[in-house]
Amino acid sequence: MKKKVVLLAALMLAATSGVSAETKEKVPYGDFEQWITRTIKESAVIGGKSKTLYEIGPTQTITGNKAYTNLGGSPWATSNVYAKVAGVVKGSNAVFPEQRSGGNKCVKMSTIMEKVKALGVINMDVLVSGSIYWGAMVEPVSSTKNPYSKLDMNVKFTKRPKYLCFDYKVTVPANAQMIYSSGFGKKKVLKGKQNACEAFVLLQRRWEDADGNIYAKRVGTGRERYTKSTSGWVNGHRMRIYYGNIVGQPYYKDYMNLISSDRPYYARNSKGKLVPVQEVGWDSPLATPTHIIMMFSAGCGTAYEGTIGQTFYVDNVSFIYD
Repeated sequence: MKKKVVLLAALMLAATSGVSAETKEKVPYGDFEQWITRTIKESAVIGGKSKTLYEIGPTQTITGNKAYTNLGGSPWATSNVYAKVAGVVKGSNAVFPEQRSGGNKCVKMSTIMEKVKALGVINMDVLVSGSIYWGAMVEPVSSTKNPYSKLDMNVKFTKRPKYLCFDYKVTVPANAQMIYSSGFGKKKVLKGKQNACEAFVLLQRRWEDADGNIYAKRVGTGRERYTKSTSGWVNGHRMRIYYGNIVGQPYYKDYMNLISSDRPYYARNSKGKLVPVQEVGWDSPLATPTHIIMMFSAGCGTAYEGTIGQTFYVDNVSFIYD
């Protein structure tokens, strides 16, 4: 009997030790309690209205048509942009602060249609999926061509988390169509296609050649897509980050593969130029990353594709380590 008690105590101690060894690290501004409010004055030719844009960072208000750079040590950028195309100023906002029950704030990302209309001059409808990511938006945006080239994802990161942890809620409109609309030509209905909200963490080991080209190998992969509405908040969700080559594993999905050369993410090189990050292979599962790409989005896939009204709410983002 005494031996059984000792064995049981030892097992309980081992279990407790395993739990206590796990640590949670909150990411800066990952509770989304603080927001920067920007006021952009749009050009008179498209109505001259004031547009409110939101950024994630220390609470303050910025008035005027000014390019935004991350403030207060915030790693977060958003798809909200101040654009100046052919001299015409336009603001776009699809990421918002939102109140949760209890008074706490979260981030709300929606898929919307931005309309730019001026009789005889401009008539454009551009589909925008709200997104937040670690990095910076290069403003003012001067064209709708290659939107990923306006995102600077040069964020250094050398840790190896086991999970990305966050609260989330998804709203997918019933029977809504997926469409494509870049502002040029007519909107297209994409029959047979379904959009999804998405969360991902990609850990890379990068290097730069003498010409300023940036290459990377994939060290860690965490990526999930959500195609159905949730019944409410899913709290404390853990997204596993897998290391090394995961192709062929039971949990592997096609969208977890290496980043296509047709749609790369960009980073500023040592010469100060934004260049595509060319992901050339899988790294060792024991490798140490040098950089991170992290994003939450109300849509996935090609830019200007999505389902209007699809919404992704996120809160309390943190990393979990062994």
